[in-house]
Amino acid sequence: MNHKIAIKGKIFQIISESAKELNINAFVIGGFVRDYFLDRGNAKDIDIVAIGSGIELAQQVSKNLPNNPKVQVFKTYGTAMLRYNDIEIEFVGARKESYTKDSRNPVVESGTLQDDQNRRDFTINALALSLNHNNFGELLDPFNGITDLDKGIIRTPQNPDITYSDDPLRMMRAIRFASQLNFEIEDKSLEAISANKERIEIISKERIVVELNKILGSKKPSIGFLHLEKTGLLSYFLPELTDLKGIDEIEGQRHKDNFYHTLEVVDNIAKTTNNLWLRWAALLHDIGKAPTKKFHKKIGWTFHAHEFVGSKMVYKLFKRLKMPLNDKMKFVQKMVFMSSRPIVLATDVTDAAVRRLVFDAGDYVDDLMTLCEADITTKNPKKFIKYHNNFKLVRDKIVEVEERDRVRDFQPPVSGEEIMKTFNLKPSKEIGIIKEAIKEAILEGDIANEHEAAFQLMLKKGKALGLTVEL
Repeated sequence: MNHKIAIKGKIFQIISESAKELNINAFVIGGFVRDYFLDRGNAKDIDIVAIGSGIELAQQVSKNLPNNPKVQVFKTYGTAMLRYNDIEIEFVGARKESYTKDSRNPVVESGTLQDDQNRRDFTINALALSLNHNNFGELLDPFNGITDLDKGIIRTPQNPDITYSDDPLRMMRAIRFASQLNFEIEDKSLEAISANKERIEIISKERIVVELNKILGSKKPSIGFLHLEKTGLLSYFLPELTDLKGIDEIEGQRHKDNFYHTLEVVDNIAKTTNNLWLRWAALLHDIGKAPTKKFHKKIGWTFHAHEFVGSKMVYKLFKRLKMPLNDKMKFVQKMVFMSSRPIVLATDVTDAAVRRLVFDAGDYVDDLMTLCEADITTKNPKKFIKYHNNFKLVRDKIVEVEERDRVRDFQPPVSGEEIMKTFNLKPSKEIGIIKEAIKEAILEGDIANEHEAAFQLMLKKGKALGLTVEL
């Protein structure tokens, strides 16, 4: 069957003409073709395989394109890339690959289209469409990838044991595609992933995180994380999560399985936000429960200060995985640290407590509320409705308090300079004491968040500290 409609765009015509001028054959392969058959929208990148030099084809295409876009050449890998209308197009010569035990970087030699399709990770990524004049748009599908697309199966073209051992990152990619596409991984592939799991240790942390981010970014991330746990991969890079697995029972008292609870929370939050770092916060919000778990005869299982401990663990985890240690990490830390605050508050929604919540969470108070709402995983319908109604009361009170008291991005109505000028002070601890007293009074609702009330409290507090007003 011909699929000319898939490659009707001008760019494919130009690639086809350029290949003809060089007297070589060219094919579009991989994700573009897969996503066309899955009807997944417009591609942001296109992979072209040339039976010959991919670099020469890229340079010829650039010559034939308006504005002659710059060609980036990667000689080590024999590839080249150019941009056309916000689309990245990568060109590679068809090749055969062989691997050594200690590296995922293959030894490469030129090959046929069949060689190139043989080296692909999955049958659904080995689909190719011809860009050649004699059979333009013809599908080349040597491994029945179309059937696997129809059935929703992730399967390797070759022996999965060899495929995953050669390039262990493919194990992560298999699980990522299963999560993104809601596909099943073939049983042989799952068994091969489990058998080769220790090979993941040769993959850089940065590469692993790229795949984790894509799993977290999928519609139902739990699919990926359940596969990661089941195959044994998860413990290699996120042992903090696998430590949450299991239910202990002492004297008939049990606690919930915090691993599966965490995955429910992540799925819940994936329904409401595309914020990757809030999804990371959901994934890590309970990691402090494993090291803080204790049993007390009178009160049962406790996880005291798990939010504080978990927030400290976030930094170590991000550092170990070579993730950003900037504001993104601090955001996740804050969400983990504050993850129980709205839950406690929901039982007694006072103005003072809400002011403190908004003050401490700042611009992230809405994210925090979203996280806490996602944390409701009870299967009891009455409790589910009750908890959500409680959080709605908190959200309504946040709006009311914020409009009236303006504590988000709090700036004290009386500045340190004004305190120094009033009492003729140089920088000293008394200034901090007075500013703290004003802040506390505003948060408690003892005074309004405005200058005159704060100024009067400043005078009162200064007098109590033995300070004299400078006339």
